[in-house]
Amino acid sequence: MRTVELLLDEAAELDVRDAWRRLAAAGLPSQARHPSTTNRPHLTLATCPELTAPIRWELAEVAADLPLPVRFAGTVRFERPTSVLAWSLELDSALASLHRRVWEAVASDSPPEALSPFHSPQDWKPHITLGRTRRAGAFAGRHVPGLLPAPPLSARLTTLRSYDTVTGALEVLGPRL
Repeated sequence: MRTVELLLDEAAELDVRDAWRRLAAAGLPSQARHPSTTNRPHLTLATCPELTAPIRWELAEVAADLPLPVRFAGTVRFERPTSVLAWSLELDSALASLHRRVWEAVASDSPPEALSPFHSPQDWKPHITLGRTRRAGAFAGRHVPGLLPAPPLSARLTTLRSYDTVTGALEVLGPRL
């Protein structure tokens, strides 16, 4: 499976990494515990089985519009198959349009059953993951907000990349800023 992700500007990435460290220091699930060199704060836009030539062409068009300014909206928790603690992003018209273009690109050349419903435009919740675990309710009832700094007010989404979950290969698809 291939992800399509956006990376944050340097200042926002440092803020997220600080939140990761604070969660880890408190003994909570944290993305800081993932030792992979590819582990960076990011916004996942979609996943697909492969990046075919038609998908790549469309993604190149999307990447040409970067960087994209975004605003943080606060801390959120999701209970999916995993428990997730994240900083949410405001879904303004520019971010919604960029996401829709990515979704349409991957949907145009992927089997529908291979696409995650969490990434469909009607269900997508833009967020930067701080911690994730398979333990249901891991963040419920905790005083997590007191452990974390407030998210930055704003950031820029600067680089489009893809991660291959099978091989571990990372590929930059768009501007390197």
